[in-house]
Amino acid sequence: MDKLRVIQWTTGKVGKLALRGILDDPRLELVGVYAWSPDKVGVDAGTLCGRPECGVLATDDVDALVALGADSVLYTPFMADLDHVLKLLAAGTDVVSTNLFFDVGGVKGETKERLEAACSQGGSSLYVTGVSPGWINTMVTAMTGVCRDVRAIRILEAADCSVYESKETWEAMGISLVGITPKIVETAKLWMMPAEEAVQRMAHALEYSLDDVEFFLDYATASQTVDLGYMTIEKGTNAAVEVGWNGKLGDRTIIQMKFRWFLTKHLNEEWEFSDDQYRVIIDGEPGLDTRIRFIPPDHWGNHEWDTMTAMPAVNAVFNVKAARPGVLHLADVGLPRAPAGQWEAAKA
Repeated sequence: MDKLRVIQWTTGKVGKLALRGILDDPRLELVGVYAWSPDKVGVDAGTLCGRPECGVLATDDVDALVALGADSVLYTPFMADLDHVLKLLAAGTDVVSTNLFFDVGGVKGETKERLEAACSQGGSSLYVTGVSPGWINTMVTAMTGVCRDVRAIRILEAADCSVYESKETWEAMGISLVGITPKIVETAKLWMMPAEEAVQRMAHALEYSLDDVEFFLDYATASQTVDLGYMTIEKGTNAAVEVGWNGKLGDRTIIQMKFRWFLTKHLNEEWEFSDDQYRVIIDGEPGLDTRIRFIPPDHWGNHEWDTMTAMPAVNAVFNVKAARPGVLHLADVGLPRAPAGQWEAAKA
């Protein structure tokens, strides 16, 4: 198998881990790195992600990176730059993205039309793996393959988020605030757009035409004041959130994605929390009730959990290269998987 020539686009929390994945993968050759931060320009890619130096230096020269003629770009910035992506696609470079383009309205409407046109011009493909949820919607869609009937799908993500040190994120989600105001609802709805996109992508793959995607939001409040170091949650303020989307056919919920995140278990309400990160319930013939628990190695820090966002994108590049040109969906790409045998051979 010929190696794919890959560019890593940004090296933030997710990008750094994607960069490690590229350098560790014997199927891939890193040929370029885009640096958003000026202080990273000229720095070796290995240095940027905690690996030995590899001779590839980060740059902010977009045209020079496009001119490399790489097979694929791993696109992981927090905010999308649509012009960059259009330029890459039009030049014939596939883009595999953890970014859902929510800051430009998502991959729909005029944005999708422009992306499709760029893919057509370059004979390239765009595939969005997503953040949270990302991997789970691909897995659950595949799990329906054992069913002769599917009546409803429910995915619950539960997580202790106290280690996610981002006061801005939690305040945007209504944590440490009081009650549910229209402003809180609208802000939370914007931040949860990736989950709406995941419901839509699952529906497309399963050949549903949803009538509506309905947002829901609720909070549990702190029974005592909690100091997390990076923020304080006062007694009586919002300390845990249950949020998500219901994909509807008429008045029936066909696909539900629900997130129950807590920053403390000292709550006034009697919410239950599992040690399993995911519970999946498929109401079908047969039905399925599955629990998934991630087990991190001892050396992981808080942000190593972003590995579960980075690696589905890294492992998808060959599937995307083999797929049709255009904006791709779950059914186009199939099931990306780890090249475990090649990893084992590389250790020998």
